[in-house]
Amino acid sequence: MFAIIEDGGRQYKVQPGQQLAIDLRDEVEAGQELVFDRVLLANGGASSVIGRPLIDGATITAEVVDPLLKGVKLEIQKIRRRKNSRRHTGHRQKYTVVTIGEFSIPGLEVIEEPETEEAPVAAEVTAASEETPVPEETGAEKDGAAEAEATEQE
Repeated sequence: MFAIIEDGGRQYKVQPGQQLAIDLRDEVEAGQELVFDRVLLANGGASSVIGRPLIDGATITAEVVDPLLKGVKLEIQKIRRRKNSRRHTGHRQKYTVVTIGEFSIPGLEVIEEPETEEAPVAAEVTAASEETPVPEETGAEKDGAAEAEATEQE
C-alpha cells in the first residue's frame, strides 16, 4: 500500500509507518498530527486510484517526530582570480520529520499482501538434493581403493 502526495511543491511516495523529512513547519510540535490532503495517487495492492489532478476527499495523516531537523551545511565560494574579490556564503536547510500514519482514500481496495514463507523453499531444496542419485563406483575405482587399503596394511 502506497500513495503519492504533494507537499511544498514536491511529490513524495509514502507508505504507512515510513518516516519522511518535509520542509520546515514553524507552527508544529513533537507528537502533533499533520494532515496531507493533496493526494495524487493511491494503491492498495489491487488497482490504483488516480486523481485528476487530486483524489477528492483523500487524506493521509502523519505524526510529527522531530519539528526541527537541520540538513547538511552547504558552502558557496565565489572567487574572481587576480582581483582580490572573494565571496563566501552558506546555507543550511531545515526540515520537519514526520511518520506516516493512516490512509483515508475513498474507493481504494486494500488487499493484504501474503507473507513470504521461507521454510517450504528450504524443504524443496533438501528434497531435490535427496533425489539426485549418487554415482556408484566403477570396477576400476574399486580396484584402486582395494590396492590403496592393501598398501596401508603393509
